[in-house]
This record gives sequence, structure tokens and C-alpha cells, in this order.
Amino acid sequence: MLLLRNLIYWFVLCVFSLLWLEVVLISMLIPKGVTWTTTAWAKVLFWMLEHVIGLKYEVIGRENIPHEPAIVCCKHQSGWETLAMLSFFPDLAFVAKRELFRIPIFGWALKWRGTIGIDRKNPKAANAQIISQGKICHQQGMWICIFPEGTRIKPGYRGYYKKGAARMAQQLHMHLVPVALNSGEFWPKDSFFKYPGKVTVVIGTPIHYDAAQTPEELIKLCEQWIENQQIIIQGVGPFAPQNPQTPTPLVQH
Repeated sequence: MLLLRNLIYWFVLCVFSLLWLEVVLISMLIPKGVTWTTTAWAKVLFWMLEHVIGLKYEVIGRENIPHEPAIVCCKHQSGWETLAMLSFFPDLAFVAKRELFRIPIFGWALKWRGTIGIDRKNPKAANAQIISQGKICHQQGMWICIFPEGTRIKPGYRGYYKKGAARMAQQLHMHLVPVALNSGEFWPKDSFFKYPGKVTVVIGTPIHYDAAQTPEELIKLCEQWIENQQIIIQGVGPFAPQNPQTPTPLVQH
């Protein structure tokens, strides 16, 4: 049954993406058209994960989402949250590595909807790109989603939280909205299979951009909140860490 569900999911994903590409191309003629059509694409896949794969979810803290655009500082364990964040936050722009733009259809859509592409091999240039492109997104009234660890991290572990989100928050006067989740326990990195279960997402109260004097101090506040929540919510999926209630060790990447 698991194999059949995943085959159906991948088949529909491929066929629907090819057909929807024409809609996305036409939507480029309309202001914010690509944002709407790519969000609709993500919501269809998100619906399929829930109703075909059986990967449901619960969101704790929806009331913490502010009315004004902010920077979503999200834990990154799988591809699930890239779809989920587009369903939870309006007019969202991601910060992502530029290499993703080379992926047919998916990468093109990311670029067309205003994703902030950064060169991870050049940290100095990446910081400049985050600020300059983030300023444009902010002026357009868009939310910005950044994965502060820079890459997907295995459940039960944490990466080094980079200062880009905090630096952008302070320079653009945007609050940080921390998000913890355990999606990697059901969708392992680079896995063909997605597994049924229930992902828990916790949205924290906004951390004001002036809550700390330096970007290092600000991102530390965000990191502490996220990692404390991770210990609480992890340990329920088929790929959960063996010792879910222990502090998460750092990983190099």
C-alpha cells in the first residue's frame, strides 16, 4: 500500500507539473501571477501528501502569525515544509541556494516567483544577496522564508544557525517568526518514499528585530526557541531520533 500511494503521488506530481507549467508561463503576464499559480501548485501537492500519502499535520500557534509581513525562520528537515510554508504564509519568498534554479519546472518556478537565490560557496556575496533581494521583497509586501541552518538536517540533530536571517531582520526592520517541525521523521532526505503519520508544526511568537543588539544575539534567541521545541515534538515518526528527549547535537555541513 505504501508503494502504491507513493507511485500515485509521483505520477500525479509529474503529470500535473507538466500541465500546470503552461498556466505558470501565462501567469507571467499578470502582476504577481506567478506567485498565485506556483502557490496553487504547491497547495495541490500539499493536499496530495495529506490525502494520498496520508501525511497529515497539526499546527500549533497559528495565532502567533503577525498581520504584517515578517521573516519566517524555519527548521528544515525535508521537502514537506517548502510546500507547507506556502500554505501557511501569504506571498512568501524563499531564500535558497541558486543551484535549485537549474531543476526543471520546480527550479524555474522558484526563480519566477521571486526566490532569493544565494551563492553558498561565497558567504560574503550571499549576505549581500540576502539583503539586496530581501529589500525588494519587503518593498513588495512579501514574507520571506529562510532556513537558518542552510540545508536539510536529519531529525535529532541541528546545524549551525547562520546570521543571514537576523541581519536581514535588523536591516529591514522585520520581525522573525520561528517555526519548529518534525517533518523529517516521515519524509527522509532524498527518499522516494513519504510515510503516513502526523507532522507537528509549532509557530512561535514573533521575535522583534530589536530584541538583541547584534545579529549573533538575535539568531541565538531564534535558535534556542526552535531547538527547545524540537525536543518536545520529535520522536513520533518512523525515522525519529533514538533519544528524542536529549539535546540535539551539532552537525557540520
